[in-house]
Amino acid sequence: MKHWLASTALALALALPAVPAAAADYTPDPNAKPGGAITVTYKDDVATLDPAIGYDWQNWSMIKALFDRLMDYVPGTTELRPGLAESYDVSPDGTVFTFHLHHGVKFTNGRELTAEDVKYSLDRVTNPKTQSPGAGFFSSIKGYEEVAAGKADSLAGVTVVDPYTVKIELSHPDATILHVMALNFSSVVPKEAVDKWGTDFGHHPVGSGAFMMTDWTIGQHVILEKNPDYWRKGVPYLDKITFEIGQEPIVALLRLQKGEIDIPGDGIPPAKFTEVMKNPDEAKDVVKGQQLATTYVTMNVEMKPFDNVKVRQAVNMAINKDRIIQIINGRAVPANQPLPPEMPGYAKDYKGYAYDPAKAKDLLKEAGLADGFSTELYVMNTDPNPRIAQAIQQDLAQVGIKVAIKSLEQANVIAAGGTPKTAPMIWSGGMAWIADFPDPSDFYGPILGCAGAVQGGWNWSWYCNKELDAEAKAADAMTAPDQQQARNAKWAEIFTKIMADAPWVPIFNEERFTMKSPRMGGADALYVDPVSIPINYDYVYVKE
Repeated sequence: MKHWLASTALALALALPAVPAAAADYTPDPNAKPGGAITVTYKDDVATLDPAIGYDWQNWSMIKALFDRLMDYVPGTTELRPGLAESYDVSPDGTVFTFHLHHGVKFTNGRELTAEDVKYSLDRVTNPKTQSPGAGFFSSIKGYEEVAAGKADSLAGVTVVDPYTVKIELSHPDATILHVMALNFSSVVPKEAVDKWGTDFGHHPVGSGAFMMTDWTIGQHVILEKNPDYWRKGVPYLDKITFEIGQEPIVALLRLQKGEIDIPGDGIPPAKFTEVMKNPDEAKDVVKGQQLATTYVTMNVEMKPFDNVKVRQAVNMAINKDRIIQIINGRAVPANQPLPPEMPGYAKDYKGYAYDPAKAKDLLKEAGLADGFSTELYVMNTDPNPRIAQAIQQDLAQVGIKVAIKSLEQANVIAAGGTPKTAPMIWSGGMAWIADFPDPSDFYGPILGCAGAVQGGWNWSWYCNKELDAEAKAADAMTAPDQQQARNAKWAEIFTKIMADAPWVPIFNEERFTMKSPRMGGADALYVDPVSIPINYDYVYVKE
């Protein structure tokens, strides 16, 4: 897998008058054949299929299958390729991007997609009324601050040149903008469908992607069917995908073993992992992949006593990460900072907080909490997350912190995290931060920057350091190839400063394991796709 930094892509774009869609960016699988249907299971229901809002494990790959964006990725990799944009131009100073759209792309309602739809979609996702958790990704576009403040309804930096050309002007150079244009949040939607369904558009999605939704029965299933008018020739291979809802992971595994389903969406249950891996017949259907991911505990800095940095540092020292990793059969390494080790900008020399309950007690005493305190820990109710929460509960009890566990469905944990002064602590397991794109800025803006500390956002610690925001902005302005090393060093410094403030307890960096039925075809990388998380449904197929 090749990791392209946005700055590298930008440098290549600057070197060419126009960057065309790569003719051979993906080699079709010679064994792939069209047709067939598959069944995928999930324990929890999908919250929404609105690309401006959806941001959880189940809906990320569904949304990618339903909608298109200006940019895209070569399937199974982190390598950028044009999407709806047939080509794009970049100004010499790297602040103006002109995208030239493919002609004849149609929404599934039959209407042709145009540059007006691109502008509408970018205006919509940044409008605070939409409450998009991804709005902050677009902060480098001219006019963003006015839209975010409610002073404007339209981004000044996004203009329609003609029906097939859209220009995006930035307020400052941004090394991540091409990756941002490949995010689900940048998906292009038709205004008339949003106007028709309003806030319920997420249950009646209309896009231009490889699939279209044909049925959603809440609590039972979501059905996607092949888009017969999809503009990319030859894909998707599948005719139909049924997502069955309400399946416990242990039951899903049993059904997979009986040949009743094709993919258990929640992965291999930890309690069955060793058993599966020791069975050669089953182990051959296990897919393993590296993901740019970190799992962590957030502490809400706007709620007492987590407004005290010494309390947050004490919690960091009180949790035994090695014991937690044992719960997941050793499928991870301990984390000491927000960035995963494979990510550019990872501070290799930073040691983090050692497990030291005695020191944790001393810090609580210094904070005036020698007798400890009581708090709540929110957790997703899918195994092994409740068991991990109990381990954290036990660790914190050893230093006098009494923790009540609130075990809820994923959507409810996400809602609590994005609501001010609601969730004192959250265990992110099952919702761990996986890179939206392979750049360190992605582990800052939405989950640790001020832009993410908003209603509906994913900065569940509500940590906002304006000085670090300015440093992050300066780092993302370092777009030249010869600045890359300095940019990575700057990001390492930023994350080290964050850890001094300790809004998180980074717990582990996990390897991803999933399973598929023997009838499934396609490269393993498509089943642990780093950006279609977890599965690239456009390119997998059935052998039968």
